[in-house]
Amino acid sequence: MRPVLRRAGADTLYLLVKAPLALIGFAYALLSAVLGGVLSVTRLGGPATAAVLRGARRFGALHRRLAAVLLEEHVPAPERPRSRAGLRAWVRDAHDGTGYRAFLHLLTALPLALLGLVAVLVTWVYGFLLLTYPIQRSLGLNESRGRDSSGEPRVGLSIDGFYFDTWQRSLLVALAGAVLLLLAPRAVRLTAGLDLAALRALLGPRPRDARIRDLEESRSYAVEDAAATLRRIERDLHDGAQVRLVSLTMTLAALKETLPADAPDGARKLVDDAHTGARAAISELRELVRGIHPPVLDKGLDAALATLAARSPVPVELDTDLPERPSAAIESIAYFCASELLANAARHAAAGRVTITAAEPGAGALRLAVTDDGSGGAWARPGGGLAGLVERVRTVDGELHLDSPPGGPTAVTVTLPLRTP
Repeated sequence: MRPVLRRAGADTLYLLVKAPLALIGFAYALLSAVLGGVLSVTRLGGPATAAVLRGARRFGALHRRLAAVLLEEHVPAPERPRSRAGLRAWVRDAHDGTGYRAFLHLLTALPLALLGLVAVLVTWVYGFLLLTYPIQRSLGLNESRGRDSSGEPRVGLSIDGFYFDTWQRSLLVALAGAVLLLLAPRAVRLTAGLDLAALRALLGPRPRDARIRDLEESRSYAVEDAAATLRRIERDLHDGAQVRLVSLTMTLAALKETLPADAPDGARKLVDDAHTGARAAISELRELVRGIHPPVLDKGLDAALATLAARSPVPVELDTDLPERPSAAIESIAYFCASELLANAARHAAAGRVTITAAEPGAGALRLAVTDDGSGGAWARPGGGLAGLVERVRTVDGELHLDSPPGGPTAVTVTLPLRTP
């Protein structure tokens, strides 16, 4: 009996405390809807809606906390979007299913809370009042005076003209109160259960969220593993095949120098061609290694960008501020983006100067900006280099923003997470 009463007390307290919180949340939702409708025709509409949805999530956290403290019902929070830098990312991250579900909960919480108050009032409050009616009658409380259908004066509890003014009838009232009190634990349990069901459905995680998270972790592992594999291939080529080719080139050079003067011209030509081919193979292998994973990236992205700027045919102004080193996969993506954009500026834009800025604006993000004073008019055509960069950046939930009006200048901003998500 004691566990039942303890549970009924917790359910009742939960329903009573939930009501004012639900009322405040409902008022917040209504005011936010009105404000959002007014601002929707302005540029502030998107940020205002994002702030409203984030506020709804905070209300949802309060409801989950209340259920955990009073009912010991722990509803896990849904997966939160990864925080990214910039107002645009902040707005977009807020417009997800989690925010809209939290806002919907604000609208549904109040009707459920009112239902809970009705359950408490009808069962606990009315039950107690009816159960103690004989005592109230003896003290002259909760009585009404009037006349019955025959005109006789009556004093007592009256329901639809029927007076409970005898001790037998007062016992019937007390019996009805006892029945209500016996039903009270089930009634408050049922209404609290309905509220918890809505809380789990709207404020808890969805099965597909866990699946999405698993896929994101698998993708992160695949991206980092691919970067590690490329580094290993680069080292194998650099320390293996390249070293042997250099040794072969030196051997052929020595052979060419030691050939006797009366050696056949055909033999001399074969050695000379082999030496030239070996040197060309070394040059191509170095370019291949640089395209797979530039060795300078092992020293950090800032050093790699400095090397890239030094080799550029177009003068480059470089500004880097990278207090935290990104992961290897992120560094590789940022490097190849800068390399492709520099090549585009030199080959297609006829730029006279390029500015590269690499910084960490916060929120675990890396921002790479490449600006040139060329002819502009660039766009990410399907199958082109810029489209390839967009796809490469998207593999880690990054963004590429292109601003290239005809006549220039061209500004490309790449935003990447510091770690693969």
